[in-house]
Amino acid sequence: MNSSVLFHPGEWLYLDWVLLVASAWLSIGLIGVFALRRLALVAKVLFPAGGVFGVVLLGIALIATQAAPETAVLPIGLPQLPFHFRLDSLSAFFLMVIGGVAAGVSAFAAGYFRKGEGTPPGLLCLEYHVFLAAMTLVVLADDAYAFMVMWETMALASFLLVTTNHRIPEIRNAGFLYLLIAHIGAIGILLCFGVLQANTGDYSFENMRAQQLSPFWASIAFLLALCGFGAKAGLLPLHVWLPEAHPAAPSPVSALLSGVMLKTAIYGILRVCFDLLDLRLWWWGVLLIAVGVVTALFGVIFAAAQVDMKRLLAYSSIENIGILFTAIGLAVLFSSYGMLPMAALALTAALYHTAGHALFKSLLFLGTGAVLHATSERSLGKLGGLMRYMPWVAWVCLVGVIASAGLPPLSGFVSEWLLLQGFLFATGLPSYFLNMLIPVVAALVALVAALAGYTMVKFFGIIFLGRPREERLALAHDAGAWERIGMAWLVTGSLALGLLPIQFIQVIDPVTQYLTGAGLGATVADHGWLLVPVALDRSSYGPAIFLLGIAICCALVFIIVRGIYHGRVRRSAPWDCGFPWQTARMQDTAEGFGQPIRQIFEPFFDLDRQLPSPFDSEPVYRVQVGDYFWRWLYLPAAAGVERLARLLGHLQQGRITVYLLYSFLTLIAVLLLVRR
Repeated sequence: MNSSVLFHPGEWLYLDWVLLVASAWLSIGLIGVFALRRLALVAKVLFPAGGVFGVVLLGIALIATQAAPETAVLPIGLPQLPFHFRLDSLSAFFLMVIGGVAAGVSAFAAGYFRKGEGTPPGLLCLEYHVFLAAMTLVVLADDAYAFMVMWETMALASFLLVTTNHRIPEIRNAGFLYLLIAHIGAIGILLCFGVLQANTGDYSFENMRAQQLSPFWASIAFLLALCGFGAKAGLLPLHVWLPEAHPAAPSPVSALLSGVMLKTAIYGILRVCFDLLDLRLWWWGVLLIAVGVVTALFGVIFAAAQVDMKRLLAYSSIENIGILFTAIGLAVLFSSYGMLPMAALALTAALYHTAGHALFKSLLFLGTGAVLHATSERSLGKLGGLMRYMPWVAWVCLVGVIASAGLPPLSGFVSEWLLLQGFLFATGLPSYFLNMLIPVVAALVALVAALAGYTMVKFFGIIFLGRPREERLALAHDAGAWERIGMAWLVTGSLALGLLPIQFIQVIDPVTQYLTGAGLGATVADHGWLLVPVALDRSSYGPAIFLLGIAICCALVFIIVRGIYHGRVRRSAPWDCGFPWQTARMQDTAEGFGQPIRQIFEPFFDLDRQLPSPFDSEPVYRVQVGDYFWRWLYLPAAAGVERLARLLGHLQQGRITVYLLYSFLTLIAVLLLVRR
């Protein structure tokens, strides 16, 4: 293992370069403070510079995944409590995700942000780049102190970004809700580290790795980590901040929140379960699978019923986080029984989906940002037909939609296909209960994938196809140059992950080797361009062959049309169902598209129906889809906290004699406890 300080004498190590990138992001943010209201400098210089450093971080991390771990101890922090950093294959993989997405989002942000967003451009630049630097240092932290400082810095910076347009009360409420859930999660993480250090007083991760906890205390640490990181990831029932914060935040911020920040929670649960804990129990995997599947099903059902395009994508992120936790749970289950190759397969699926989701979900959020700027409209019911006015945005969003729907040949299909392979090959578990449970979970994962495709058809079809539902949509303009560069970068990444799965699994292989002791690198390398995760006689997938088949079919259609019809083109009106006087209002709406899902899964929704009255001059029918967790969990909890606060408020009498009495009673109680 190599070790270094911030400036290592002689040859620089990869960790030094990563720390330099984080320092560069902080410097860019500080420059923004001195250019507080100079939008041109911030947008055309500082944000593109941040994107360049994202590309640098991507390149460094890509090389570092294959390198030996490196450590550094920085003389900052508290006295006798310096920051410990470590760059290994796991942290390098997540740095690769951070850098790759940050490059595209920063380029898009250069053309997106305007004056009047609520926060001055220079201050927004500071918050943005502090957020990037904090996420980078979170995955490098090698002790609990450094981790929590960077984790809270990340939370505070993201809160400020969410509340960019802070003059609107709903946005402030969404930001405070996010900050509340984030701090609840931080408490769970802090308690987890307290258990992992095993009363040694040493909170470095190296010491935590050396501890051998009993199954009871290891389970306590696991459950605390699940609650802490689950709050940041958006697991049920701590998901409520996601559909509120994403619509409130600017679209580049939403892209970073969903594409990158949620992945820091995935990093945290992987670090605790596979690195800091020395054992894994089978029921941990079952719990992760159960929570993941329920979260995924909940997210996709609510996404299908949404009429706000950013809330739809927010619930879609909840669905994808559920898929990720399901894959991690399957890896924990296999690892607990010593089935290391199968654990590596499930973990490869999780890591592949982590990178794929970071790219295509960021792309979709950037697409909504372009639509929002062009139309000033977020409601699906007032959009439509934008493909003729915004063809660039439509085509790049189509790539994101295909990837999110899990269709070949893009990244979403590869990761979900690998996950289903893990379920299909899980026949050797030494438990009849688990052998019966696994097929049921596999069927639910397939259902989630099908509903995700349904949701993405709704998203793309309602926004870009058909006829414009509002006349002012004809004034919509396509994305600008910087916005196109950012989206094109993410499209390229999604296509690369979909068409080069073998090469990307080679990148993931050191991570699975480090965490589980096994990997798929050697297996997939033996079959050329054919992806074979287990054995050729059991399953295989060839993205290049699939793409070639599509190309051949298109060529045949072109040849047949040219040969038979001699290139003649006949234009006619589309089929109008025998009613030629159709208008844009007669198209299928977002509410109508989601109505079958609302009817099938009606028990999941807290529906508020406003029925028209026969005496109304303009009858209105409205249905609002609510979340039962608000009514059953959060509203009672808020009422209980208010009652407790009022009760404790009586302790503040404003009299010095009463306060002295409190001190006296506290002293007596402490003495009695010490005496015992």
